[in-house]
Amino acid sequence: MNPTVEDRVPVLVVGGSLVGLSASLFLGRLGIRHLLVEKHADTSRHPRGRGNNVRTMELFRVAGAEQRIRDAASVLADNHGILQARSLTGDDQEWLFKEIDPGGGLARISPSAWCLCSQNDLEPVLVRCAREHGGDLRFSTELSSFEQDAQGVRATLRNRETGELTTVHADYLIAADGPRSPVRERLGIGRTGPGDLFHNVSITFRAPQLAEVVGDRRFIACYLTHPEADGALLPVDNKADWVFHAPWHPDTGETLEDFSDERCIEHIRRATGVPDMAVEITGKAPWHAAERVAERYASGRVFLAGDSAHEMSPTGAFGSNTGIQDAHNLAWKLAAVLNGAAGPELLATYEAERQPVARETSARASARSAEHSHPGYAPAPGAAGGGSAGAHRRPGVLLSRGRGRRRRPRAAGGTRPDAAHGRTGHPRPAHVAADRRRAALDPGSVREVLRPADRYRRRDVAHRGQGRQRGVLPRAGLLHDRHWAERRPGSRGRRRLGREARDDARGCGAGAPRRLRGVAGRGAGGRPRGGAATGPCRAAVPG
Repeated sequence: MNPTVEDRVPVLVVGGSLVGLSASLFLGRLGIRHLLVEKHADTSRHPRGRGNNVRTMELFRVAGAEQRIRDAASVLADNHGILQARSLTGDDQEWLFKEIDPGGGLARISPSAWCLCSQNDLEPVLVRCAREHGGDLRFSTELSSFEQDAQGVRATLRNRETGELTTVHADYLIAADGPRSPVRERLGIGRTGPGDLFHNVSITFRAPQLAEVVGDRRFIACYLTHPEADGALLPVDNKADWVFHAPWHPDTGETLEDFSDERCIEHIRRATGVPDMAVEITGKAPWHAAERVAERYASGRVFLAGDSAHEMSPTGAFGSNTGIQDAHNLAWKLAAVLNGAAGPELLATYEAERQPVARETSARASARSAEHSHPGYAPAPGAAGGGSAGAHRRPGVLLSRGRGRRRRPRAAGGTRPDAAHGRTGHPRPAHVAADRRRAALDPGSVREVLRPADRYRRRDVAHRGQGRQRGVLPRAGLLHDRHWAERRPGSRGRRRLGREARDDARGCGAGAPRRLRGVAGRGAGGRPRGGAATGPCRAAVPG
């Protein structure tokens, strides 16, 4: 496809990193023609963003990319846990946690598992998979300008190698263009949150001798706490290639030029406790940890996804996972609207569902940085981590500037003793309490709750053999076609969209049971609506 001024592209994706490429993959497998533009000449060359959680891998599994990703990540398949040590050669060492899934609990509820695949290995896989699904991916191409009206988005693209300008008309635009998103700035969308947390310089280096020092300690990361040379050490191949995150303090006047090769080599030697180790510096890249969430996720026909919508501390790998899950949520909804299976009102649920997840998850990521004493992070006195919208925290208590509310200390396992009750003390609906408990335990894989409640209907679903829980699915009244996901001849795309809707509401991936329990639609008092099915629903969700 070579768009001209006369062509229409249903979706234009701006940004070709993890989130943009994931959006391309998810759109392509749903048969949505789209164009992705990325200003850089190629995918990332720097090893970063390596943690892919269970929900993310479930989504890649459904898209047919999971095994390819695991093959690309095979070198780190046996790495687990976070080690904290004064140096690698001393006795002052402690595992913050040694296994991601101790006891194999996740394996009992999902066919997928965590995967450590660095961004420089994951992005090429996503490029290949997206192109196999028909994605038009153009690197060295940037968005020069855009404007929108009720009919669509008109964008001007510039090839950075040739200077050639191209005008593209799209029905919708996805801005996955990073934390300094020009699209978000152009739309005038503000952000809330504490802001910058800390700064690091990521140093890639070769040191074959380090593998002997590390030995059989196959960690995901090691936080080295030497008072004069702290930092985080991450393996790239467990042999010769490594990454070291060194604290950077630009607020004190420190510049990137201060990180000379000689300084970096001395810092790594001192931090690891091997003063004579041969070290070859192969690259440096600055990065900034922050906690911010966009005030709006959409403006007209333009949607924010990934870092353009939210910034999070890297501790816990929440940022990229939340962004990839943004892309999935938005992709199936765009597909439903573009295929005429749903009305445009469905797109309003993107912000309603994903923005609360980002707020809770970004706060949890900041708290995790404090808990793990991430190098370079010095939380405010009395704070146990970051907090959304300027909240001040200390263990067991949350004080809000605006209301001065307290939250009772959490019980073992991360839930509050009154987690099943609302502010008034009355019991919450079972599905709300369950989802809040999941959010407290693992915001990175929180199962989305579609709101507002009066626009959706709830039903019981069998959830991977773990008993019943409350799920929610879009009310057919939001759709142009009440039976948009019904199995019938010629409705392959609709069945697929139905699976996307169901999986997004349930948080399930491939391999989850398809049997639904309950009634297709209920009115007040739980009475079936006129004409609604009374058995397993086929109108809103495929079997």
